[in-house]
Amino acid sequence: MEKEMLALAKFKSGEGKFEKFMGWMQSDEGMGVRKTIAHVEKTVPAIAPDKSYVMFKVSVHNEEEMKKFVTGQNPIAKPIYDECIESVQMWEMNKVL
Repeated sequence: MEKEMLALAKFKSGEGKFEKFMGWMQSDEGMGVRKTIAHVEKTVPAIAPDKSYVMFKVSVHNEEEMKKFVTGQNPIAKPIYDECIESVQMWEMNKVL
């Protein structure tokens, strides 16, 4: 079942964490992981002006794998997660109107 979710990822301090993480997310390896979790073509990103965090609206089709991804437990994403991500918060979205 598809769920709309909102993820807020805060980057560790240091130069280039945003660029490195986003580069990985757009790489073949990153896209492969993302496709197992969500509909990539429906993802809507938002970036903080200082690049200290990103927010993604995601159409998730594998919630258990999404939870593993955002907690740094996905074995393929773990190295980039450990290097760049300080924390991730995730919410389910519900239509109000």
